[in-house]
Parts: sequence; C-alpha cells; structure tokens
Amino acid sequence: MRRLMLLRHAKTESDSPSGRDRDRRLDERGRRDAAEIGDFIASHPPVPDSVLISPAVRAYETWERAWAAMKDRVPRPRVELQPDLYCADSAQLLQSIREVSPRDAQRLMVIGHNPGMHELALALTDGGDAAGRRTLADNLPTSGLAIFDFAIDDWSDVAFRRGRLVLFVSPKLLRQTLGE
Repeated sequence: MRRLMLLRHAKTESDSPSGRDRDRRLDERGRRDAAEIGDFIASHPPVPDSVLISPAVRAYETWERAWAAMKDRVPRPRVELQPDLYCADSAQLLQSIREVSPRDAQRLMVIGHNPGMHELALALTDGGDAAGRRTLADNLPTSGLAIFDFAIDDWSDVAFRRGRLVLFVSPKLLRQTLGE
C-alpha cells in the first residue's frame, strides 16, 4: 500500500519583486493557510515520509510553513526540490511520482501547481470519499490537500484511475467544518 498526498502551494502575492513567476512568495493568508494545513497533516497520521517540492518560492515556502506546524509532532521526512514539478502537467507529475524509489517512501507528498495538480488528482481518482470527489471536481484550491491510497508495492505502478481518494481538505473546508 502506498499513500500519495497532493498539496497545492498556498496563496501568493500577485507579483514578485523580480517580476518572475517562480519568485512569487506567499501572502499573509498563504502563510496562515500553509501552517493550518501542516497542523492538520500532523494531527491526522500517517504523515509523509518523503516530500517532493517544486522549486518555485511559493511551493517551498508552503512546505516551510507546513513543516513548522508539524515538526514538534512528527519525524522529519526526506525533502527534495524537483525542477520538473514547476508548472508540470498531470503526465509529468505522474512520471515524477513513478520515479520515486520504493525504499524512499511509503507515504509521499508532492507540492506543486495548478492546473497540473488538479488534473492529476482528478485523473488518479477511482473511488473513495464521495463528498471529497464532488468538491475536488470543481477545483484544487491553494493549500488544498488530496490524499490517495494505492494498492501497490512500488511507486512505478501508480497509474491513472487506480487511486482511492481518502480525503480532500483545504483550510476553507476546515474552517467551515469548525463553523468559523
């Protein structure tokens, strides 16, 4: 069994000081939401033991904020910046996942960007949480987290329509659940 966690980066500033998309940073809400989703992950094990992150500043800052909320409660995962994740489409993302060594991770988190992350989440889904599938069908929002289980022994066997959606959550959904 393998668990895959797809996390879209948190909300960002509209422009970066350099003018480059890759350099956009998290805004105030993004920093808050990334910490909130990190707290959720730490409170709902199992947690990732390996994390692949797009090299965009916003993706890495999302990880840093999420990890800061988790670090006192969970073991540190292996973390790798992966250039191929920047603005990757669903096929590129799937290929990156398939290349993860079976020894490296039972539970993998990927932090990246839409539209590829949303398209991948939709393409992987073959059953699971019905309410989560309906909500995810509309969008994978910033700081949105889609968790899938695969009945496989090796990451190279991950394929479209083979994942069971365990849960879809976002900071907005968490706040709605708490009645805020």
